[in-house]
Amino acid sequence: MEQAVATVLVEDARVRVTRFDFAPGAATGWHRHGMDYVITAITDCPMRIVGPDGAARDVLVPAGTAYVRDAGVEHDVVNAGSALMSFVEIELKAPVSPAP
Repeated sequence: MEQAVATVLVEDARVRVTRFDFAPGAATGWHRHGMDYVITAITDCPMRIVGPDGAARDVLVPAGTAYVRDAGVEHDVVNAGSALMSFVEIELKAPVSPAP
């Protein structure tokens, strides 16, 4: 299976921002999220999410929408559509200090 292309856009002590581009059928590969994270869809994202038990579920994340997940999520994400799929992942390495 083709691998999604991951491009780190920003990384510092607080966050890592990565853009993922998936050809149709491409996948992230099995992974576990070690940090809380936010996903923002650049394109419509017809994701097939394969969980630890091997069960797959299809989810459409519309372009311009976002969601947040806690650290510890384990899965493989596959582009289940017929067009390029892209999203940005923001991993939260450290708490952000509140504004004064």
